Amino acid sequence: MSSAVSAETPTKPNIGVYTNPEHHLWVAEAHPSLDDVKKGEGLKEGEVTVAVKSTGICGSDVHFWHAGCIGPMIVKDTHILGHESAGTVIATSPTVTHLKPGDHVAIEPNIPCHKCEPCLTGRYNGCENVDFLSTPPVPGLLRRYVNHPAMWCHKIPQDMSFEDGSMLEPLSVALAGIQRAHVQLGDPVLVCGAGPIGLVTLLCCKAAGAEPLCITDIDEGRLKFAEELVPGVRTHKVEFGHSAEDFASLVRGKMDDNEAAVVLECTGVESSIAGAIQATKFGGKVFVIGVGKSEMKIPFMRLSTREVDLQFQYRYANTWPRAIRLVKSGVIDLKKLVTHRYNLEDAIEAFKTAADPKTGAIKVQIQSLEP
Repeated sequence: MSSAVSAETPTKPNIGVYTNPEHHLWVAEAHPSLDDVKKGEGLKEGEVTVAVKSTGICGSDVHFWHAGCIGPMIVKDTHILGHESAGTVIATSPTVTHLKPGDHVAIEPNIPCHKCEPCLTGRYNGCENVDFLSTPPVPGLLRRYVNHPAMWCHKIPQDMSFEDGSMLEPLSVALAGIQRAHVQLGDPVLVCGAGPIGLVTLLCCKAAGAEPLCITDIDEGRLKFAEELVPGVRTHKVEFGHSAEDFASLVRGKMDDNEAAVVLECTGVESSIAGAIQATKFGGKVFVIGVGKSEMKIPFMRLSTREVDLQFQYRYANTWPRAIRLVKSGVIDLKKLVTHRYNLEDAIEAFKTAADPKTGAIKVQIQSLEP
């Protein structure tokens, strides 16, 4: 049996966005080749070829470029970035029956082994043998065309924008946090960090009925953005030199003298985690979504004597269907988070914009909308 190929004929060569251990960033030819894409060749059993239309730049992409690593994940060779993508199916393996050429899909950027204990218990984000696209050495999605297992390509409505489809990945991060942190209607909730993940988390907390709801950051501009994104949110600008106790006291004042039942910590910064612990009520929870340094100091006795649960997150599992429903219904509106757009050929400028705080960028999208 031959592969099914879309009537949309690809015409442009496949290119990708690369970095390397020397921290260079460039756009160059990538696989699969245009010839293979046109013929629908090179697909493994269960795979589809996706013409990637929109990809968001994540902070981890910038970090792999600038620092060359995130903890034990190290760029050791030429490496393609990107893991927040959506596009159009243009070819399918004969074994794929639930997707067809022309379908719009959001790509979940992991390939678990389906054999280890985390996979078999439904927590495949902890897969011991996962290939996570854009995490070295696995090439990412910042390409014009990519082959990916169909089971990890989630069909989205034809009237959902590719931008919204690509934003399902950071939304999945937030949803995993909200679900495991057990945010409930009427909970006083604090979100630490007004970057893209913090802001998506803020949207989810508002939708979940958190009240009062407060967000913190060191950047006044991002806090103003948060106020426009979620009317009624309380904001607190973090000042250097304040102790964790000072932080907690000031935040409590912003939250009508309520201590937080749940803090969703989206920075991974040691001082922010310490402040979050101080700001949490007896029996509350600090849920760390952000990624930080390998080792840090925390106020242990505060956790102990206040019975504060300190919990952590690694990626996500089983979130895409939920995310699609929320965006499709309008319960979560991600559109305001996209502040900048660039063509794939201009990816270098896109990364410079995403990496420069002075640009005011929240989410930068790289697009390849034409075949």
